[in-house]
Amino acid sequence: MRNDVKRWISEDGITFLRKIGIKKGFNVVDFGSGHGHYTIPAAKIVSTEGKIYAIEKDKNTLRQLIELAEEENLSENIIPLNPEIGNALKINLNDESVDFALIYDVLHYLSKNERGEIYKEIYRILKKGGNLSVYPKHNKNDWPLWNLADLDLEDIATEISECGFIFKRKEKYELLHDEGYEMGFVLGFKKH
Repeated sequence: MRNDVKRWISEDGITFLRKIGIKKGFNVVDFGSGHGHYTIPAAKIVSTEGKIYAIEKDKNTLRQLIELAEEENLSENIIPLNPEIGNALKINLNDESVDFALIYDVLHYLSKNERGEIYKEIYRILKKGGNLSVYPKHNKNDWPLWNLADLDLEDIATEISECGFIFKRKEKYELLHDEGYEMGFVLGFKKH
């Protein structure tokens, strides 16, 4: 594991996730959790009173996340969810059961319709007043790729707001992207 990743999951990621509002005892969804770079520090914050639902489509990546959670003694409060093929955009959680949701660096893989399905699912599982935090990497102004290449941050905020969320803020942070640090914008929303 690279030094940036180690520092992020042990210190900087915890500080960042606290800043955006994750607290002890929260139930959190990390949609597109990857190797756990946001899942692991979130699990450290929520402690044993909370749960992190790590949603990852790639089974090998999810297995690696589980191994890292075990190394960090966090396997009790990280629940891996691997969507079934053909049902990849459904979240198997109850309505209004989650306090906070993260969608970090995955939107560029999804079509507009798929993104809409995810926003609606996140809205369904979030408690009233729950928060959604989105890091829309690879948008028009940040290394454009695939499905976000023609959208700027305002377009993405509008798309999410159209699914019922209230846009709260856009803030720039130092974030972990892949295995290194860089500056990026995070969009914050609330379920009313």
